[in-house]
Amino acid sequence: MPAHAMNSDSASRLASDVRSGDRAALARAITLIESRRADHQAQARELVQALLPLTGKAVRVGITGSPGVGKSTTIDALGMALIAKGHKVAVLAVDPSSARTGGSILGDKTRMALLSAEDNAFIRPSPSSGTLGGVAAKTREAMLLCEAAGFDVVLVETVGIGQSETAVCDMTDFFLALMLPGAGDELQGIKKGLVELADMIAVNKADGDNLKRAKAAAAEYNAALHILAPRSEHWFPPVLTYSALTGDGIEAVWEKVLAHRTAMIASGDFETRRRHQQVKWMWTILEDRLHARLRSDPAIRAKVKQTEAAVANGRMTPALAAETISALLD
Repeated sequence: MPAHAMNSDSASRLASDVRSGDRAALARAITLIESRRADHQAQARELVQALLPLTGKAVRVGITGSPGVGKSTTIDALGMALIAKGHKVAVLAVDPSSARTGGSILGDKTRMALLSAEDNAFIRPSPSSGTLGGVAAKTREAMLLCEAAGFDVVLVETVGIGQSETAVCDMTDFFLALMLPGAGDELQGIKKGLVELADMIAVNKADGDNLKRAKAAAAEYNAALHILAPRSEHWFPPVLTYSALTGDGIEAVWEKVLAHRTAMIASGDFETRRRHQQVKWMWTILEDRLHARLRSDPAIRAKVKQTEAAVANGRMTPALAAETISALLD
């Protein structure tokens, strides 16, 4: 639905439709929160606030992995296994590259062939413009809307690399890193930061001729994890092998997600992590809002450009420039 058609939908009516599980309303609501128009943003804030009491109960899982690791196939297989257990599954993506390329999850949607045909699944690409912070904030709000619509499992896929992994980790309860067999080379290139974020490592393509290599890779990742300090003293990240193609091991992956949740809730880490995430989210939105103000006012934009040039040319210190720019927002 085009953004201008949103005006007829009052936030309360839309909230009611989302609450009833209306998928078209959920899609409209997410389009509303992604809109950059000031009136839409005001409606979106009202909408999310109205639905807030219905959120927070879903299992939020972040999924990352290098290109070719089989993220889409894994999400398809895991999602179908969860739906068979009676769950409703939402899949969201954080794709910072979409700001430049127009996004890649549309291809992913066709690769999640089984899931995209399911009534109890909802797949949504990330917004196709904006900063990573902006995209991540919109994805977080989309997650809340999905929860309010009755989806009890939200899988957040990071399509990009680097910062987007941290962004996804900061909005989920469980962060799953997918890896490929052939650990020898892979281990050399593994990002220490990624392994430190992971609540579990799962080695895909553990089937056929690859099975032995997958098990060897898992053993090496396990050894690497023992060198690093885990994120929580109440959970040591396990390393599993599975096959998205055959479905072998998918059940075990989910069992670990639930075991982690039980351990985190029992220790109090679950609530602490969620509270920290809420505050971090607030600052992300605030920073994005300040950036938007600097971009939206032509007079301010011109002054910012002049100040940037003065810093680049060495005529003004960065500290004085920052002071000058912040004064423009008063």
